[in-house]
Amino acid sequence: MQYGFVIDHRRCIGCHACTVACKAENDVPVGDFRTWVKYVEKGTFPEVRRHFAVLRCNHCTKAPCVTICPVTALDKRPDGIVDIDRDVCIGCRACMQACPYDAIYLNEEKGCVEKCHYCAHRVEKGLQPACVIVCPEQAIISGDFHDAASKPSQLIAQHATIRRREEQGTGPNVAYLDVEPLALAPGSIERPATYLWSERPPAKPEAWPSTLPVAPNARVTLDAGHKVQWGTGVAAYLVTKGIAAGAALLAPFAAPLGLTGFAADWLPEIAALLFVTITTLLLVEDLARPKLFLTLLTRGNTKSWLVKGAWILIAFSMTVSATLAARWFGVDGAIAPLRWVNAVLALGVAGYTAFLFQQCEGRDLWQGKLLLPHLLAQAVLCGLALFLPFAAADRTGLQIPLLVSSIAHLLFCFGERWLKHPTANARQAAAFLDVVRLGKMPAFRLGLLTIGAFLLPVVNGPAATLFLVPLIAWWGLFLWEWAYVRAAQLPPLS
Repeated sequence: MQYGFVIDHRRCIGCHACTVACKAENDVPVGDFRTWVKYVEKGTFPEVRRHFAVLRCNHCTKAPCVTICPVTALDKRPDGIVDIDRDVCIGCRACMQACPYDAIYLNEEKGCVEKCHYCAHRVEKGLQPACVIVCPEQAIISGDFHDAASKPSQLIAQHATIRRREEQGTGPNVAYLDVEPLALAPGSIERPATYLWSERPPAKPEAWPSTLPVAPNARVTLDAGHKVQWGTGVAAYLVTKGIAAGAALLAPFAAPLGLTGFAADWLPEIAALLFVTITTLLLVEDLARPKLFLTLLTRGNTKSWLVKGAWILIAFSMTVSATLAARWFGVDGAIAPLRWVNAVLALGVAGYTAFLFQQCEGRDLWQGKLLLPHLLAQAVLCGLALFLPFAAADRTGLQIPLLVSSIAHLLFCFGERWLKHPTANARQAAAFLDVVRLGKMPAFRLGLLTIGAFLLPVVNGPAATLFLVPLIAWWGLFLWEWAYVRAAQLPPLS
């Protein structure tokens, strides 16, 4: 059984009755929407036509929001409805990144996410969803897509229909009949600063990249706004866990790198434990409901890489702590084996975000093949930058790998920006790398400049300037991560 909707745009008059009914039935906050009507105008005066598109959750057959939710707050019911338990949600917003349809929003008062749940409380009583009942033109048809005799199934069999972003492999269960294709192609047409009755919602103020073409004589004149949910906290966490991973990953090679004394014996584990602790604090602080953090462990979803990542961080913290304890109590024979265990876990600490971002079906830029090797290269860069100020007189063992890892990072950045991307969403996000600013700073280009023009000369500079190396490297990486995380969230999904 699979409940779904057919939206018949031969009938839709764009009256917003479905939006109002949904808000009233489900107490949807002002500014948020579970269903909304997008207006697209096509043509030039006087030959202009307005088209409507009713947008909402697609109750996907393979719902990525269910897979990524770390606490099983989202659930695919036997009847096909994707429902949510708001009491369980921790407010991580990973489901919002996984949804290719911008169908999930954060209720900021309650700290939980919400979405269309097909009016499950009505369906369970044999009633139709509120939007279906209120539509004056009967343009919204609901029913079981698996039942060939149902009205939606008959419409789909008799007419050509379109479904949104099927390339994501989610199996959307909202079918559009006689809809304007441009209305379902996010980012393909102009989005002016002013909509039909208001200014465009200010959640994403960045200008549309000049390098991205849009279809001529077409524009969006009304649409819902969607905020960028992951920002400074996620960008900082990517850097801090890179430092922790890099310190542990390089620890077995302390002697060849030219480290002695405190730098060889204590610094790798102290830095790894310190920065993995900072990483954990950043992750918890970024939750809308930080007090529910431990539910990641008590009711964790084993399919979610948020949960797997938490397990890796915990295991890493334990083995690093054990290494420090062995050093403190003089159990020297255990240190080398433990460091190799730490190094293996450090690969997981550095790289698990690539698998997490792969689950974010709404952010195609994050799903590229370069992310995993890039994260590993960043970890090596972070660790080498940390160790360089503590190196012995001959710093060659650190300088050369640091230069190589810096160049590798720059090449990966160039690749993310300018290599060919397979989807329109990824191409749009890559172009937004040029637009994203941190304050008034162009984050992407300044990040490249920081690593290329400032870090590389200092690496070979006098000993008195070496303390700047980790600061420059980490700041340059943070600027890149900020641009990368934000740019992927800027292309419209609706």
